[in-house]
Amino acid sequence: MKVIAKPIEMVTWTDLNGKLNPVRFKIDNEDESISVIKINKVLTIDKEKLEGNNMLVYKCQSVIKGSER
Repeated sequence: MKVIAKPIEMVTWTDLNGKLNPVRFKIDNEDESISVIKINKVLTIDKEKLEGNNMLVYKCQSVIKGSER
């Protein structure tokens, strides 16, 4: 699996307990176009700490260019 660390715009909804649930995100492509990716399923949510910053890392399943990724 290839991991790319670059900024994205994310749309989420929050339940009553404050848990974030991702819906879709926008990502800039190499040809300067923008793709909107709808998240079909959240597979895992991991807590990580990088350089003193606490983060939640979501691993999601989506259909991108006709294939499930």
